[in-house]
Order: sequence, then structure tokens, then C-alpha cells
Amino acid sequence: MRTKLFIKSLIGTLFFLLILFISAGRINYWQGWLFAAVSIILVILNSFVLSSDELAEERSKTKTGTKLWDKKIVGLSALTLIITYIVAGLDAGRFHDSPEFPRMVNALGVVLILFGEIVFLVAQKQNKFFSSVVRIQTDRGHTVCDTGIYKIVRHPAYFGMIVTAIGIPLILGSLWSFIPSSFSILLTVIRTSLEDKTLVQELDGYREYTNQTPYRLFPYIW
Repeated sequence: MRTKLFIKSLIGTLFFLLILFISAGRINYWQGWLFAAVSIILVILNSFVLSSDELAEERSKTKTGTKLWDKKIVGLSALTLIITYIVAGLDAGRFHDSPEFPRMVNALGVVLILFGEIVFLVAQKQNKFFSSVVRIQTDRGHTVCDTGIYKIVRHPAYFGMIVTAIGIPLILGSLWSFIPSSFSILLTVIRTSLEDKTLVQELDGYREYTNQTPYRLFPYIW
């Protein structure tokens, strides 16, 4: 199952990278290759190091009980990510509208992406009910995860996604791509709020968990 997850994730990553380089219009876009290397490393970590067959099965397909609003947000998020790559490729790779970033800024992008994705993957590893969609997993005996990184915020994976979204324009060297990336962050915040309300209403023990861990997304803020 993890091999299937790896193949699926790799194909998806290569698809997005293809969009990036087609938009850039050249193969010697070194920021794109740097991003490609980081992306492949993360695909390997996700598929073989910080995953399990049970998680891979849960994340492999949309199952009964998935919220309609979540399907719409996931679709919009995927579209926004594609637009981010297109804008970055056109900007930094083809037309050079943004000033060239100092190498330290690109390096900061690498750090933010790695940090954000590792937070995401650790959250996935620690929560056996982690899913790529919002649903109450009654078929799996869904219970609240309140240990590990989930003691800090209730939705650490979304926090990681936001950090990654900040890092992508930096590693790719594009100021203009911050516009779609910011929209992606907004969608993540909205999804966090809607998922949290759903869990409070439908998952036993989650309301008590909100008292134990009061912050949804950002420690000491919200």
C-alpha cells in the first residue's frame, strides 16, 4: 500500500513540477530544480518513513462521510497550488518581473518547506485517524488524538501546510506567487475553522479536547 502511495504522490509531484517548468519556459531554472529535489525527498519521507499501511489506505481514496464543503475546499486548494506554480514559473523563470532573491532567501524557503512538511508528516504519523479529507471515521472507531504534537495545537498538519505555503514563493524566487499562495493560506484557515466546528459537533470527546488544547492553528494566537 505504501508503494502505491509513493507512486501516486510521485506522479502528482512530477505533474506539478512539469507545470512549473513549462511556465518557466526553460530547463535551467535552478530554483525550480532546488524545489524539485526538496519535493522528491518529501515524497519519500511521506511514503516510507512517516507513514503506515493503515494511513495509506485511509488516504488512498475518498470514503463515505466526506463533507461536501471539504471536497470544494480541497479542489480550490489544488487549483490555487497550480496557479502558484504557473505564476512562479512565468515570473521568476520566464519574465523575471521579481528582483532576483538573495540566496539566503531561497535557502529560507527550503527551511520553511522542510519544517512545514515535517510538521505535517509528524502530525500524520501521530494520529492514526489522519485523513486527507474531513470525515468522522465511524468505520474505524474514530477517537480524539490529544497526544504528541496535538497537545500544542489541534490542527498541526494545517499549521505545517501554511508554513510550506510561505516557503514556496521564497524557494522559487517569485514575489508575484505570494498572491495565490496567500489565497491558499486563507483556504487552509477556513478549512481549519469548519473542520474544528464539525469535530466539536460530531466527534465524542473533542469538545473536552478543546479545553485541554485551546489553540486551533497558531500557538497562543488562535
